[in-house]
Order: sequence, then structure tokens, then C-alpha cells
Amino acid sequence: MTPARTLAGGAARYRQRALVLVLAPCLSGCILTTEAPTGSVVDVPPKYRTASGKPYVALPAPDWWRGFRSRELTSLVERAQLANFDIAAAVARIEQADASTRIAGAPLLPTVNFDGSVTRAGTGTTPGVTTYRAVLNASYELDFWGKNRAALRAAEFNAIASRFDREVIVLSTVSTVINTYFQVLAAQDRLRIARSNVAAATRILGVYQERIAVGTATGLDIAQQQSLVAQQRAAIPPLDQQLRQNMATLALLLGIAPSQLTVRGGSLTSIAPLRPSPGLPSDLILQRPDIREAEVLLAAANANVESARAALLPSFQLTGQGGFVSTALHTLFVPQSAIYSLAASVAQPVFDGFRLLSQLDLQKGRRTELLQLYRKAIISGFTDVERALIAVQDLAEQERLQAEAVATARRAYELSETQLRAGTIDITTVLNTQRTLFTEQDQLVVVQLTRRQAIVSLFQALGGGWVLPEEIANAQGRRALAGATLKGQ
Repeated sequence: MTPARTLAGGAARYRQRALVLVLAPCLSGCILTTEAPTGSVVDVPPKYRTASGKPYVALPAPDWWRGFRSRELTSLVERAQLANFDIAAAVARIEQADASTRIAGAPLLPTVNFDGSVTRAGTGTTPGVTTYRAVLNASYELDFWGKNRAALRAAEFNAIASRFDREVIVLSTVSTVINTYFQVLAAQDRLRIARSNVAAATRILGVYQERIAVGTATGLDIAQQQSLVAQQRAAIPPLDQQLRQNMATLALLLGIAPSQLTVRGGSLTSIAPLRPSPGLPSDLILQRPDIREAEVLLAAANANVESARAALLPSFQLTGQGGFVSTALHTLFVPQSAIYSLAASVAQPVFDGFRLLSQLDLQKGRRTELLQLYRKAIISGFTDVERALIAVQDLAEQERLQAEAVATARRAYELSETQLRAGTIDITTVLNTQRTLFTEQDQLVVVQLTRRQAIVSLFQALGGGWVLPEEIANAQGRRALAGATLKGQ
């Protein structure tokens, strides 16, 4: 073999690899076209930095919200999945995408039209002649270069993307329902605490009123305690507002009017603080619907580039006509009235103001944009999980410490109330212990709410319910096979 031939062969292999990499810049390879083996577009870390223990110890279940052990919450989530307007609109978009797929596949089939007509023509000096026609016209474009097949493939990918879009909306809706329900529970808890604080502050006020009758308290003591009672009462209306507004928000998520929804609620302490396992980052690419949607949109862009490139090549058209034409109706369907014609044509674009080339450049630019969005979706998924893991971990510790702070503040308050009744403590110390206890109790509920919302964020970041490990392993095997195919090019 001559050096020139060796060099030419190497250049051909290089061009082949370059073409494969240009047409297939995707990662998982579960949905992309078979003509496009996949290659890595991001560096996938081996594990999450904040994750501890085995990655598959407690994977999220498909109905993961049941793990919070609230029948009312489960009922609200299931109702939202059936009646939410955003989910219903997403289903309608799936129907539109399916119809668009059928439209895109129509050019792959011949077009047949029936022409049945009666025509009478004549002049002023000759009698009119009536012509009867019953003719079938057929045309078919040979998809020699795969232009129409690529357009159909792009439409099919868009239809798949619409289904992943629905899953994104379902996951977001479920998470919003859960978070809003938690806000309802938190508002109820804070309302109970605020009313209890009003009762406690009023009880202390009664002690001062008893002491002022015997001359052991002053008007200033009474005024300061009355101010604290008024502050605690003023905290109740904003909490009631939050409660009722969150119930109205729940009604919207369920697709009903606020007056039609009744929420019993309860307490955040009845909600089990789950700790799901995150799996591995490589699994997230298969599990998150937004990443899968970005993947299939990129695959659709690949098909659009292929279709735009094929549009630059010659197109082949077959046309045919067959039927009957006669000047008398009773002789219309006799053999002598039969007509037919067949034609074949080829058309090659020569100059169209660079329209087709510009369309190809447009599709290439769109593909590059979707590639970057796909990469961003993957990295954003890793980031969401990492942030949620950090929040869940730190908020669990914060809730524990905040509970200790409440217990300490309660002991201080109880001691101050005992000493107040014994007359051995000043008003400033009593006021401080009251304010500290009231603040720490309210802050504990806020921390409990934030922790449980962080758990919901972790489930959402993981893509909701997890697939089975065997399915993950099979998908990983497909990716490995696709990678091996790429290396063999």
C-alpha cells in the first residue's frame, strides 16, 4: 500500500469519525437514532459529594409522597394528578405532537385525488359540448435521500419530548401540592403556638395585676406585659392569612374553586422526615424527565439537520393519471373512454437565493443550541441533587439544635414564672424569657417546614420515583455498548 493511499484512508476515517461526532453529540443513547452512536458531552462524577452510605439503600418509590404518611396529602396529590389544568394542557400538547407526527409522515405515502366533473363548453356559432370525467390522479415523491424520513423522525422525537414535558409538569405539580400542604400545616402549627403564647402572656399579665393590687408591681410592669400580649395577638392575623391563602392555592392546583376545598390539616410533626438515597449521578440522566426531554429534542435537531441537508439534493417525482373521459354519460365507463398517463421528473435546486443553505445553517445552529441546553440540563440536575442533599443534611441538624433551644427556653420561662409568683425576679428577665420562648417555638416550626420542603426538593431533583436497579443497569449497558460502537468508528 502506498503512503498516499494510506494517508487517504486515514483522512477518510477521520472524516467519518468527525461526521459521527457532529451528528451524535448526546450522552445516554437510549433514544437517539441508530445512525448516531453516542459520545460523552459532560464529565459525569462517580458519586455525589454530599451523599453518604450506599447509593441504592432507599431509592425513591414511584408514589414517593406516600412515604410522608399522610392520607390527606396522598389524596390531594392524586386529585391534582387527575384534575390539574397544567397537566391537562400537557396532555393536549401530546395529542398535538402525535397529530404533527402523522402530518410529517404523510409525504412518505402517495397522494391520490379523484376528479369527477361535468364540463360544457361551446361558442356562439357552435352548439355546446358536454364532457364527463372520472379520473384518479396520483403523485409520489421518492424519498431517495431520506429527507421525508428524517422529517418524520424529527416529529417522532418531538412527540416523545412532549411526553417527557408532561412528566416534568406532573413532577412539578406534585411537588408544589406537597409544599403548599406543608405550608398549611406550618401555618396551623404557628397559629397554635401564637394563641398559646397569647394565653401564656395573658397569664403573666394576670400575675402582675394581682401584684399591683398589693403594691408589689408598678404601672410600668403592667404596660410592658400588655405590650407583649398585644404583640402576640398581632402575630395571629398574618398567620391566618397564610393559612387561608395556601388553602386557596391548593384549590387551584386541584382545579377547583377555593370554596369547594376543605383541608383538615394537622401538624408538621406528623410528617415523617424521609431521607431517600440519591443513587449515582449517571442514573440521574435516565431518571430526570427534563434531561430526557432535552435529549430527545437534540435528537430531533439531528434529524432536522439531516432533512435540511437532503433538501439540497435532487428530488424525484412520479405522477400518474387514469380514468375515463367521454362526451356522453352512458359511454363514460366503456374501455374506449379510458385514459392514462405516467410521468417521472427530477428537480435539482440550482439557485434559490441561498434559502436551502441558510435553512441548513439554521438547523445546525439550533442543534448546537440544544446541545448546550442538554449539557446544562445534566449539570443542573447534578447541582439540584447536591444542593438538596446539603439542605437535607444541614436542616436535620438545625432542627435538632432548634428543638434543644426550645427546650432550654421553656425551662427558663417556667423558672421565671415560678420566681415571678414568688416575687424574686424583675420584669425585664420575665419579658426576655417570654420573648425567647415565643421566638424559638415559632422558629422551630419554620425550620421543620424548611427541612421537609428540602426533602421534597430532593425527590424532585432526583426525578421523582426511581426506576428499578436492573433497568438502570440495562440502560448503563446500552450506553456502554454505544460508547464501544463510537470507539470502533
